[in-house]
Amino acid sequence: MVMATLAVAATPDVGGKAPDFTLATVEGKKVRLSDVMATSPVVLVVLRGFPSYQCPSCNVQAQDFIKNGEGFAAVGTRVVMIYPSPPEDLAGKATAFQANKPFQNGIDLLLDPGYEFTSLYDLRWNEPKETAYASTFLIDRAGMIFFRKISKGHGGRTKAAEILEVLNNRK
Repeated sequence: MVMATLAVAATPDVGGKAPDFTLATVEGKKVRLSDVMATSPVVLVVLRGFPSYQCPSCNVQAQDFIKNGEGFAAVGTRVVMIYPSPPEDLAGKATAFQANKPFQNGIDLLLDPGYEFTSLYDLRWNEPKETAYASTFLIDRAGMIFFRKISKGHGGRTKAAEILEVLNNRK
């Protein structure tokens, strides 16, 4: 269940407050953004999920962030990845996406069935075989967005090094 703090969906911008939401992991554990922010800043990575195939660029991006997990932990930041998809067999599709990716503490993969989160953040790429615009937000512990990058195509995604540089320069 996604909980909105805004009446009308709009893509949050730098300097704005990140709308709160609650989504579940593949295992069914509920994760609420405001609870995560209570303990650390958040790197929120919106993947394309399952647009009728596993997105190769999502796989590369997820592996890059996982490989740099120690760097995110060192700056006290938690990574939350959103996997949007139609609800049909979403858990199975997300499980297949997680295969051979050592998601560890500090990096979560959350499911967005039926594009509830994606719609809340106005990131829905509503075209055949598409799901969401690949996006990254950096959110401080007060819920304020201090970095945003949205790709309206298949490329142009953030890399872990780019986000780590922003986080290290913010100290």
